[in-house]
Amino acid sequence: MPEGPSIVLLREEAAHVKGKVVRRASGTTSVDLTPLVGRRVKAVRSWGKHFLLEFGHVTLRIHLMMFGSYRIDAAKETAPRAGLLFDNGELNFYACSVRLIEQPLDEVYDWRADVLNDAWDARLARRKLKAMPDVMVCDALLDQTVFAGVGNIIRNEVLFRTAIHPANRLGDLPARTLTSLINQAREYSFDFLLWKRASELKKHWKVHTKRTCPCCGGSVSKQHMGTTRRRTFFCPHCQKLFGPGASLPFID
Repeated sequence: MPEGPSIVLLREEAAHVKGKVVRRASGTTSVDLTPLVGRRVKAVRSWGKHFLLEFGHVTLRIHLMMFGSYRIDAAKETAPRAGLLFDNGELNFYACSVRLIEQPLDEVYDWRADVLNDAWDARLARRKLKAMPDVMVCDALLDQTVFAGVGNIIRNEVLFRTAIHPANRLGDLPARTLTSLINQAREYSFDFLLWKRASELKKHWKVHTKRTCPCCGGSVSKQHMGTTRRRTFFCPHCQKLFGPGASLPFID
């Protein structure tokens, strides 16, 4: 699943369609795209894992889900889920979720929750996390209402950076550890963006998909944890469990 930094790159790559008029809108989606035809793109935006083309009266929202992809000024042999043709170019999206948003985006999205947005508010994230003390940290990092844009890779790497065991309950984390978690969710997302832009992301992974911990040399554990049941890679020696109430992860 493309994470927030990958959607920022998509936004940057598609920035040139701002100001262009849609000449044709088609695709296999059941969403009626005809309201976009003849309309000019007013803004190219993103929120977390959502790519947004704003037309003023309506916004096209694309979520690439688990296996989505796109082509800019090009197309695959298969029909796109949603495709937009301009006078001098095109955008095509595949295996994605397509929606039209009629409300103003400021009413739909809280930009303060997007870890890569200038409006990011760490204090707001802290208040939200403090209100869910029984939630496992591995689930909390994937909560898009708190950390919009954070996906599985960022989650695993942030927990390793902060030496936090993924099975911790939020309420058991010391205050400084919680602060570190919040700060690193944003900092690592920008590192991800930098490495992705340089086509060198994987070489910077410390624990995600790894078998050996780069710090202690011990075995990295791979489990499907929390309510999301996503693949979780962590070092059981270097990443600490806090508090007597911390539960052990589910083992497949």
